[in-house]
Amino acid sequence: MNIENYIEGKYREMESHINLEYIDLYQSFSHQKLQELFSTIHHMFVVNYRLMNDRLPTNEHEAHFWADPSRNLLLAIETLTGLQRMLKSTPYAFNIVEYYQEIVTQSLKFLSKSGGSSIPAHMDKVEIYYIQPILVQPQTIKLKSFENKQQYANLKLIGEGSYAQVFTFKDPFYNRKFVLKRAKKDLNAKELERFRQEFEQMKNLSSPYIVDVFHYDSSTNEYIMEFLDYTLDKYYRKNNSQLTSKERKCIAIQILRAFKYIHANELLHRDISPKNILIKVYDDGTKVVKVSDFGLVKTTDSSLTSSNTQFKGYYNDPGLVTEGFKNYNILHETYALTKLMYFVMTGREEDISNIKNLSLKSFITKGLSVNKENRYQSVDEMIASLKNIELSK
Repeated sequence: MNIENYIEGKYREMESHINLEYIDLYQSFSHQKLQELFSTIHHMFVVNYRLMNDRLPTNEHEAHFWADPSRNLLLAIETLTGLQRMLKSTPYAFNIVEYYQEIVTQSLKFLSKSGGSSIPAHMDKVEIYYIQPILVQPQTIKLKSFENKQQYANLKLIGEGSYAQVFTFKDPFYNRKFVLKRAKKDLNAKELERFRQEFEQMKNLSSPYIVDVFHYDSSTNEYIMEFLDYTLDKYYRKNNSQLTSKERKCIAIQILRAFKYIHANELLHRDISPKNILIKVYDDGTKVVKVSDFGLVKTTDSSLTSSNTQFKGYYNDPGLVTEGFKNYNILHETYALTKLMYFVMTGREEDISNIKNLSLKSFITKGLSVNKENRYQSVDEMIASLKNIELSK
């Protein structure tokens, strides 16, 4: 069967249910109608599993689940499994995350299309994914060839910071570009541990908006990560005048979704800047945003962050100079994110006092308030407020 025709057929079957609330979670897929189908399936899972949770946990007894949500869940699952089967060997292949694969398998055992369903005994509440994708692109890169150091002969330096140098290289085995991040030779033991922690933090995060890392070499203190086309800074320097307000909002929302996920994992990035946000641009114009550079990340239990008081971070609150960097909290993070949002929405970084767009000015003024109680208390607040901004272009 022609793949495009199959996708079109499924889209038409689901047309009355199409919902784009979660489409930002699926921007890494290059097919627009697939993005919309995945967003719709995600939405149907959220709505109907939330209804099911009202009947859970079942403990020792069965529970009745109503007919309409039973049918809607079956439609979403059947559409999902059909797409997965047909797209398996194509560029549009995807996987269901392990947790939801188990939920889907369990649900198929009791869902009925008529008369409602009998939820079996001992079924627990379903964890609802609001900020994490349920469908992901398969991790096909095993990187076994990275044991061969000969491939590093074509390293090209593309960046350098306090702790590391960043190179690109083309791997001959996979015939594609990767990035090598190498710690500098003069780092002390604690700095090297922080560098290793950066890798481990990124490795443990699973989101389309976080840069993928693949391999850490302890003998040379370097690691491999995916290659992306631009930093946000370089992309805007090249394309700012051509970007529409819709494109700017899409980039902004992706960034905020990334930080919502980061904060949900009890992390604070602490080094927010246009140079630490990367962009992948696909042939059809789709742009996917990914956060990188977790070298200053603050965790709730890390001894590496508790004693670090030196002020760092490109967009950070100047008040941290006196407060101390070790006291960095969510209100400092939303401050930095507000400055980043101003850059994304305008392409500028200069004094914000001359903003003429009242909705944007209100957004920025709140996020940068000297009085921390007036700032955004969470990324959720920022997303809600950002969606109300209307730009002239």
